[in-house]
Amino acid sequence: MFYYLFTWLDKQFDFPGAGVFQYISFRAAMAVIVSLLISLVFGKRIINFIRRKQIGETVRELGLEGQTQKAGTPTMGGLIILAAIIIPTLLFAKLNNVYIILMLVSTVWLGAIGFLDDYIKVFKKNKEGLKGKFKVIGQVGIGLIVGATLYFHPDVTTKERVYTSGSNKSMSFDPALNNQAEYKAPKYASEETKSIKTTIPFLKNNEFDYNVIVKWICDDCTKWGWIIFIPMVILIVTAVSNGANITDGIDGLATGTSAIIGTTLGILAYVSGNTVFADYLNIMYIPHSGELVVFIAAFVGACIGFLWYNSFPAQVFMGDTGSLALGGIIAVFAIAIRKELLIPILCGIFLIENVSVIMQVYYFKYQKKKRGLEFAQKNRLFKMAPLHHHYQKVGFHESKIVSRFWIIGIMLAVLTIVTLKLR
Repeated sequence: MFYYLFTWLDKQFDFPGAGVFQYISFRAAMAVIVSLLISLVFGKRIINFIRRKQIGETVRELGLEGQTQKAGTPTMGGLIILAAIIIPTLLFAKLNNVYIILMLVSTVWLGAIGFLDDYIKVFKKNKEGLKGKFKVIGQVGIGLIVGATLYFHPDVTTKERVYTSGSNKSMSFDPALNNQAEYKAPKYASEETKSIKTTIPFLKNNEFDYNVIVKWICDDCTKWGWIIFIPMVILIVTAVSNGANITDGIDGLATGTSAIIGTTLGILAYVSGNTVFADYLNIMYIPHSGELVVFIAAFVGACIGFLWYNSFPAQVFMGDTGSLALGGIIAVFAIAIRKELLIPILCGIFLIENVSVIMQVYYFKYQKKKRGLEFAQKNRLFKMAPLHHHYQKVGFHESKIVSRFWIIGIMLAVLTIVTLKLR
């Protein structure tokens, strides 16, 4: 909104300082600031409103330390996160950008699913909330929309690298070198092309085309690449969204982890949408994707601002309203910038939390079948799943668990960035 206003003021009246809104870095910085202000200023009012409406968390007795004290803590605080993401994006992003539209739709869609789940739990007094199959249907629905948009929309393109005479594919532009006289940097084609290539970590020629999977059937079968791509998108969106939901079990864990992941995705989006850095890192250049930096800046600001109230001891819980949206946003964003195959590394915390639950369930079923119910109950793989609850059962305080998970998240984030050069 402000982008269009100040662009008009700059053109019509040569308004002093209006041109600064042309810079993504400035608008991203403003998005962070506004997002933080919304979280901090309006967050308290939303919490007070939720408390007056007696929208409190119903805590099941799981035998965890400090668990009973959390009963009645306001929930559905994910509304703060959603507002702190959507409002700055509407104010500072280019709203005709297909990637921005896709991110806003994904945010509202998944936030609505989470809100419905929380509403059933709180107001209908149904502890189970929205049935799992309906959650999955909603996640599959947004995955289908995202996959179809990224595959078929004409504005979702890449630019192929064109090497001039004397250039070497093994060489890349290095801003740190002063003498570039003998090097002719590769340029990008003037025309944008449709592509469903993505980045593969650790490999030298690190681009994978989903069309290859169907190409072996017949030469003309590449037009059916969407049969592979769209289900892949659905799988990723569902998995990461549920991973964030499962991780949201102790104060500040999901929020802080999401902020770390969001910061990393912001860096990846910036270099993918900048020809100089894309060339230097030898990664694909994605036109128009740089605008996503504004969105992810608001996302990071919302997560950090929410931590003001969600860090131990939490004054508010985000509920599924926030956790489903956070995971879905991360998944859709990673897919949009063609970095979805980095998710197992970058979202390692979400992954291990998901895997710990799956392992716990199947190990219990195996032991029950093999040695009986009583043995299976006494000899579980983890004392409790997901993994963060296991450490609580062991005796670690939740604030220490959160801090150490954050440290691991930072290490994984650094490794994710480093993979751009480790080939």
